[in-house]
Amino acid sequence: MAATPLNLKTLSEKRTPLSGGHRLCAGCAEAIIVKQVLLAIDDPVVVINGTGCLEVSTTIFPYTAWRVPWIHVAFENTAAVAAGVEAAYRALIRRGALPSDRRVVFVAFAGDGGTYDIGLQALSGALERGHKFLYVCLDNEGYMNTGIQRSSATPRGAWTTTTPVGSTMPGKPQWRKDLTGIIAAHRIPYVAQAAPSHWKDLMSKVRKAVAVDGPAFLNVLADCNRGWRHDPALTLEVTRLAVETCYWPLFEVEEGTWRLNHRPRRKLPIIEYLKLQGRFAHLLRPEHQDLVAEIQAEVDRRWEELLRRCGEPV
Repeated sequence: MAATPLNLKTLSEKRTPLSGGHRLCAGCAEAIIVKQVLLAIDDPVVVINGTGCLEVSTTIFPYTAWRVPWIHVAFENTAAVAAGVEAAYRALIRRGALPSDRRVVFVAFAGDGGTYDIGLQALSGALERGHKFLYVCLDNEGYMNTGIQRSSATPRGAWTTTTPVGSTMPGKPQWRKDLTGIIAAHRIPYVAQAAPSHWKDLMSKVRKAVAVDGPAFLNVLADCNRGWRHDPALTLEVTRLAVETCYWPLFEVEEGTWRLNHRPRRKLPIIEYLKLQGRFAHLLRPEHQDLVAEIQAEVDRRWEELLRRCGEPV
């Protein structure tokens, strides 16, 4: 069966696997991302969802916004449960209890807290064992569901409730963890970084991910207007600026080969991204200009490193 074309008219006619009426915040990127991911898949889907904003807001008892089989699991074991479901499915096929010609796709969704931090061990193990599923990290750069605490995905200089801005601390003092690079080091078939503002790139990557024979990982920047402190209407604009400043570059790693998917025509300065977000408002003050320069230098360094990995001119 031919895949559904990735054009807006055709996609708008598909029944969305995540219904309206959920309790996610207005402007939340997670609902946008989940719909983009699942609409890109034409085969039957089973969703494994770790505790977080997506889970608590789409399944307020006794209601659910999910129109596909869905499993809620604990914060730290999303990948472990996805691996177990996938292994059980293969076992049932071997026993003849399920038809071998019917393809089912397993998609795991978890936030950065449950992926970068407390779920990293389970994820690493599942990838090393080679379970066939797509793991999507909804990276909103903090523990947003429990009150906007910092995670290892939180960028340097950002305000959170556990990295407050004051005379002794100008936001988070550490750089964010390069999780996409860590996952690529596992040498799994497919790894990619994406953003909902570039929807066609994201959906194309989902299709590549579910087509590989083995595990796949997609790290998606999931703007949280509550934690990032901006107008809900700016979600996709802020995400677009993350890409155009090269703070969040779009790339993929297929069978160990790195490939750049988007090179801005004009690389914007990081201040264009920072100034729209209240979590960085303090960085606009004169006394923190040195920190802004450090952030710009780190963005540039990581961007040039990525270009070299992808064989692109620096």
